[in-house]
Amino acid sequence: MSAGVSRLSEPERASDGGSRYRLRDLFTPLDALLVCGGDPRLALDPTDRVNGYGCAAAPAPEIWNFASSTASTISQAAYDRAALAREELMHKCLFDEVEIAFDSRCEDMRDELRGHLQLPAHVDVVFSPSGTDSQLHALFLARAVLGAPPVTIVVGADQTGSGAAHTARGHHFSAMTASGVAVRKDGAVAGLAGVSLALPLLEAGTGIAMRADADAAVLRAVEVTIALGAPVLLQIMDASKLGWRAPSAACLDEIARRWPRQVQIVVDACQARLGRGRLRSYLDRGYMVLMTGSKFFGGPAFSGALLVPKDLSRSLDRIEGIAPGILDYAGRCDWPMAWTALRSRFDRRPNFGQWLRWEAALAEIGSYYAVPAAFRVKVLAELAAGIDSMIALSPSLCAVPAATGTAGADDEEFAQTTIFPFMLIRDGKPVSTAETCAIHRALARDMNEEIGGSAADRQVAAQRCLIGQPVRLERQDAAAQAVLRLCVGARLVTEAWSPDGAKAQRNLQHLLDRIAHVLVKIELLLDRGAMAAAPVNSAFEV
Repeated sequence: MSAGVSRLSEPERASDGGSRYRLRDLFTPLDALLVCGGDPRLALDPTDRVNGYGCAAAPAPEIWNFASSTASTISQAAYDRAALAREELMHKCLFDEVEIAFDSRCEDMRDELRGHLQLPAHVDVVFSPSGTDSQLHALFLARAVLGAPPVTIVVGADQTGSGAAHTARGHHFSAMTASGVAVRKDGAVAGLAGVSLALPLLEAGTGIAMRADADAAVLRAVEVTIALGAPVLLQIMDASKLGWRAPSAACLDEIARRWPRQVQIVVDACQARLGRGRLRSYLDRGYMVLMTGSKFFGGPAFSGALLVPKDLSRSLDRIEGIAPGILDYAGRCDWPMAWTALRSRFDRRPNFGQWLRWEAALAEIGSYYAVPAAFRVKVLAELAAGIDSMIALSPSLCAVPAATGTAGADDEEFAQTTIFPFMLIRDGKPVSTAETCAIHRALARDMNEEIGGSAADRQVAAQRCLIGQPVRLERQDAAAQAVLRLCVGARLVTEAWSPDGAKAQRNLQHLLDRIAHVLVKIELLLDRGAMAAAPVNSAFEV
């Protein structure tokens, strides 16, 4: 089986003439199921058994994880839930067709996700293998809502997944779809191809900071596009790989006032670093929202979803013309059961990998929101203060400025920073992008033999840890720069929680000690230049 892109077995013909997927697929080893039906980056390296993000398919508690802006290794609790869910589906399939039992389970998961996020029942959930797949779903639905092919304007195009450059204009983002269909990367998706415009968030010049004119740039782009006679699908950012958000609420209000029914907004919230109140406000305004269970929440990569507000849902099920290319990017069970007409056009194939990754993600989401809100706020605030202080004290790290003035009352605990990007510095100058990538790889390895030195240094070097993959930032009139990221995710909050206040504080201090340990390892790697031995199995985040 080719992990990451496997379709498992082909469907059999059932006695009623319909397609019936083989129950035996569910007996595939759980680790293999968890990496099937998704992006090729899920494929496990045959030697070290990790994917392109350095994450294994099974729990690896010995590896410290501060990489939730990129991907996380599955936790034991999430793995156990996936195993139990598979057993329960096997049992149900003894009494119902696989597709019927699977469809019912997916609908239950929609209800569960809405419950955790405190969303009303009329918000619909479209599941997908990844946030990138969900971008294609959003484009497909936006064309129906707007009544014409839109121009997609991507805010923060320099800080979203590389696939967005393709999906924004209705092109394939990989050489293989999650359903196992071979396609040409950057080739047009039949019936979806169009035009896109990229709006970067990086400030022009040699520094690394968020541009000050983001709102003005968005308004100009929308105005010019509308003047040319095309509707707009505006993809806004909340939040980027560096934790930035744009445009402002005032800018969005201006767009709604000036161009009603000509602009459909979709929020890139794939990082899931926003308060539930803020999420609801987006949906109340009629925006679609892209999210994943595999970033902040810490479920295994990849698990995507598109949240659709009720006013859009009412019209979407009546779509008459359908882009044929979208059929390769969704199965019937991905769409809500209420969308009967639209669902009928899609194959009944179940995506077991996508489903199990979402089962795992829901375990993490439920555990996170079971923690009292006051404690969530406290942990994120104390971790933010501690990480900021440690980066500031390090002679080899230079923090990338956070975006300012974007937090609001509806951000809840996410008024706190949860992504901490930094550059590596040596002799007052940024370290090369190649060495930055090499250090990222070395952090995930036992480097005690390469580092040598004292017993204490060797102990630090031996600890394997994951942090956010390097982000390559192109700068005007200057060399490209790579930044690394320390990330606070839901699992850190869940693991720190205890009803015993003293124990909870000890748990929090333990997390801060681990973060300090990671930074010391980075210092050692920079000082000793022990990068040559690090294998090339990861690079820039894409």
